[in-house]
Amino acid sequence: MRVALFTLILVPLSVGALGQDRAEPSFEVASVRPSQREVGPDYNNQITYSPGRFMGHNVTVKRLVAEAWHRQINQVVGPPWIERNEYDVEARVPDGVSHEQIAQMLRSLLFDRFHLKQHSETRQMRVYDLTVAKGGPKIQPVQPGAAPAPGVGLHFRGDMREFADLLAVQFSIPAAASPSEPVRAGGTLIPVLDKTGLQGMYEFNVNAGPPELGTDAFTGWKRILEEQLGLRIESRKGDVPVVVVDDAAKVPTAN
Repeated sequence: MRVALFTLILVPLSVGALGQDRAEPSFEVASVRPSQREVGPDYNNQITYSPGRFMGHNVTVKRLVAEAWHRQINQVVGPPWIERNEYDVEARVPDGVSHEQIAQMLRSLLFDRFHLKQHSETRQMRVYDLTVAKGGPKIQPVQPGAAPAPGVGLHFRGDMREFADLLAVQFSIPAAASPSEPVRAGGTLIPVLDKTGLQGMYEFNVNAGPPELGTDAFTGWKRILEEQLGLRIESRKGDVPVVVVDDAAKVPTAN
């Protein structure tokens, strides 16, 4: 099973705020074109960062907007095609820029190439809050220059808001009905908001093990979070920031 990881930062925006001003800085060079072969929701929306480069393969406009405005993908709403049509994006990134600056560059790309028009507002929806357990976290920030940590199980390296994005996808995996039938993410994606207050990069392995029959991913992860990581997850219903796509071009401006 391949699952797109949503690398987003959850930053509140005011209701009805207009975001149409050009964001700076911009990518040095960017190629944007419709994907020659669409792969569908089980395999699309793959975004990778590497030194000097931003790449998106079979990404949707919805995914790009989520990345640019630090939202999880279900916090972006708009016409149906923005989560169907797929594009390939490759851009050169100047040395020394942060993820926040790359997000600003991506906003510029969406305004320039897709003529994006959008606004931000809040909507009531179910949400999960990721917090620190009463006993405190059992994980520590990665020291600068540290080598990748060895270990077995599911490996994670990133900040807590990226971990929250991973959990949102993991929680959508339904309970296994048979040990011979694999399960995959595909249920409703409920936003997971990072409320831990933990700063910096973290790296750890979690021993998830095979899913128990009749047990959904949320139940399994709730135990893992508390026992292995010193974190907890809480469900609530409340106001959640969303980005509304008012208009965008299906065919991006030529490179």
